[in-house]
Amino acid sequence: MTQTEWLPVPGIRLAAVEAGIKKANRKDLVVLELAEGARVSGVFTLNRFCAAPVQVARERLHAATPKYLMINTGYANAGTGKKGMENCLASCRLLAQAAGCSEEEILPYSTGVIGEQFPLEAFAKGLPQALNELDEHHWGRASEGIMTTDTYPKVASRRVEIGGVPVTVTGMSKGSGMIKPNMATMLGYIATDAPIAKPLLDQWVKALADKSFNRVTVDGDTSTNDACMLISTAKAQMPEITALDDHSKVLYEALGEVFVELAQALVRDGEGATKFVEITVTGAASEQDARAVAETIAHSPLVKTALFASDPNWGRILAAIGRAPIASLNVDKVNVWLDDLLLVEQGGVADSYQEAEGAAVMAKSDIAIRADLAAGDAECTVWTCDFSYDYVKINAEYRT
Repeated sequence: MTQTEWLPVPGIRLAAVEAGIKKANRKDLVVLELAEGARVSGVFTLNRFCAAPVQVARERLHAATPKYLMINTGYANAGTGKKGMENCLASCRLLAQAAGCSEEEILPYSTGVIGEQFPLEAFAKGLPQALNELDEHHWGRASEGIMTTDTYPKVASRRVEIGGVPVTVTGMSKGSGMIKPNMATMLGYIATDAPIAKPLLDQWVKALADKSFNRVTVDGDTSTNDACMLISTAKAQMPEITALDDHSKVLYEALGEVFVELAQALVRDGEGATKFVEITVTGAASEQDARAVAETIAHSPLVKTALFASDPNWGRILAAIGRAPIASLNVDKVNVWLDDLLLVEQGGVADSYQEAEGAAVMAKSDIAIRADLAAGDAECTVWTCDFSYDYVKINAEYRT
């Protein structure tokens, strides 16, 4: 979907400005304005060194009805101690004064370098400008404004009908490295004008994030700043949705499509990535086991470098499966495929396997790895990418 096709969500206006927070001539300060009556739910990083804005947003989400979301890039405001918290609260105060609302009605988010203080004068300069430029069509600008090492903005939209009433779902995300959400540097904001009751919104954001953002990994690192927010502006003229039923299923599915599209975009834009890889583990004793095995494969540097080299070194996949943290594994029953090509049968190389065929699959830009553990009926899918030379270069030069 192109920028002109990204659908505005009634009840939300956005702006992105060049405040000069860390670098000149780049959008680095984003404001989302929510209409009266909007509801917001979210999930946040489980990293214990969570950033000051994560602490503030998480607390305020339960104590007040948000009117503004404020996002800055350049500095993560994590590992910044008491001064970092003071700066976070001061930046909220600046927006509250400019917008004429209370500080508690502002949810802050930050992304960028850890351990450095950000300049409040940039917020004082940029926030009034952002308020003047708020527009419902600025999803593209806003998505550019939350980028760090991302190479392109990530936005997705859907429109569906519920009982004959059209409703919109639009969202944006950012993240390219330090990606292994536990709810990376990952931020996601998804909105709809459908009126979803707050308790249901709380349930849906957790369930939808678990099936999308919590199924991706670029490098196995969980950021200090992750947040995934689901917003209902309640502007669509229809009865409030209070449960997942035949009536609301179409909306839940549309939200799920947007969550997955945005999550997969993080992997496709992984730092230095050249391959998009879907890893599915079936036949597990439990979903927890399936997920553990899938993530162990996805996190393996040896698997990821083989993917970059287009080398069908399937022994690395077996080694990852074998060291996954699950209670038991009968290796003599394990089967593994690359796309539809059988690599491993009953724990050893398949008689039909040809190295040239494996190399042909590994040369693709989109690759599927599937492992059947033959231990039960549970399964799980995660998405990851390869490790290239550029991943090392990007992260070695991140602060320069």
